[in-house]
Amino acid sequence: MKTITSLAITIAAATLLSACGNTQKPAEESHEGHDHAAEGKTAVAATTSQVSLKDDKLNAVYPHYIHLTTALTNGDVAEAKVAAQAIELGAKELSNPAALLALTAKIGDATDIEVQRVAYAALSDDFVQRAKASGVTGGEIYVEYCPMAMNDKGASWLSNQKDIKNPYYGESMLTCGEVKETIK
Repeated sequence: MKTITSLAITIAAATLLSACGNTQKPAEESHEGHDHAAEGKTAVAATTSQVSLKDDKLNAVYPHYIHLTTALTNGDVAEAKVAAQAIELGAKELSNPAALLALTAKIGDATDIEVQRVAYAALSDDFVQRAKASGVTGGEIYVEYCPMAMNDKGASWLSNQKDIKNPYYGESMLTCGEVKETIK
């Protein structure tokens, strides 16, 4: 009976990992010498210093988008609201800001992380298009994708790092996803 249970668990784990399309090593393997005991919970750093977009107005808003991504990854509704308000202020300076303004208002008004994540998916689509149109003068931006997000419809987001930190599932499936494109 133990053998059957162990086999079932192994098959379930393999199925889950392959469904994500994640080809990365687990965090424990990829960060040798890292002190996991020192971490109270998963925290994702919002670093934007190495990335610079050609569009100055978009470049001013982009760090707030990364802040929002980090807040959603960490499951922090209040911090997501703060980031959305910052995006809203900067978005007024961008061309065709109506969609961004409506989406940031939804995120700011939401009291549920899942509602914020749905609006974030549409906001990310807008940011991906703007980042591609702008291009970068320094660093690289990664277009990352989770096929399981939004009820298996899939959703993308931008990141400054190749390591997957999934804002749609947070800690429950932190590394689910893959890099689809690099904006240079």
